[in-house]
Amino acid sequence: MPKYLEMTADKFTFRAATDRLYSPKGVWVLPEPGSTRVRVGVADYLQQHNGDVAFANVKAVGTKLAAGGQFAEIETIKAMVDLHAPISGTIVEVNAALNMAPESINQAPYEAGWLAAIEPSAWDAERPKLLGPAAYFAVMQAQVQEDLKGL
Repeated sequence: MPKYLEMTADKFTFRAATDRLYSPKGVWVLPEPGSTRVRVGVADYLQQHNGDVAFANVKAVGTKLAAGGQFAEIETIKAMVDLHAPISGTIVEVNAALNMAPESINQAPYEAGWLAAIEPSAWDAERPKLLGPAAYFAVMQAQVQEDLKGL
């Protein structure tokens, strides 16, 4: 179970798991122990910001990804959200449980709600471009503050 950085704004609590890296857009990357693969998913703030997930569509196993290219989309009660790959590589596993329970993205974004496993093709070059937990937490705090201005 990961540890979290947490903030509360209004009636919402947002968490960032401290055991993974993040894209500035809120996609997390978690290296799998004893493997070269990484798991990717949606950060807590991103899933809360977009609302209840009705469908998750992740590109198929074998799909080659370029960092920044679309690898999935989630349909929520508010919007259709394109998710962009935080790293280059090949999708080697898709979370099949999302077909029957896409709400796990909302309920457990850092655990059961993962989207895909990727075999990175340029990990050493791309890893430094990802944000550590504290840096992502700062980005998330700024986004929350912007959201609050709009209320």
